[in-house]
Amino acid sequence: MPERRCWIGVASRAHVAKGVAGGFCQLGHGKMAPVKRLAPGDLITYYAPREDMDGGAPVQAFVAIGEIEKGEPYLARMSATFEAYRRNVEWWPGHEAPVKRLVGRLSFIKDQVRWGYPFRRGSFLVSAADFRLIAQAMGVADRLPPPIRGPGGR
Repeated sequence: MPERRCWIGVASRAHVAKGVAGGFCQLGHGKMAPVKRLAPGDLITYYAPREDMDGGAPVQAFVAIGEIEKGEPYLARMSATFEAYRRNVEWWPGHEAPVKRLVGRLSFIKDQVRWGYPFRRGSFLVSAADFRLIAQAMGVADRLPPPIRGPGGR
């Protein structure tokens, strides 16, 4: 079995809520490449900068966390003119975790003044240690299956 990897996706709280309700994730505004990088057994958490895609109140919190389920990415019709690639996710019950409480402890945040910069990538791999910190803050660390690894084997 391939190594389990840990991911952060970035989307508005409203979009993440739709994914949680439907048991799926989308990345990069529905592009195939980001969801194709995910594999069954990988772990994912979502950071929501704002309430809605076009603005709304700031959220700045991790809002959902779970495990990628077996299966391949699939195309879902969202409207007559838009389709998005998805993967199924087993979402875990947890609570939101404000990122500012974790800024000084997450290794992927190199600049505590410009802490939001890494999230501009839309989705990215993180270390198992960082993922564990987020899971602890969300109250679901007991759900983490061993072994989990991030980039560089951490």
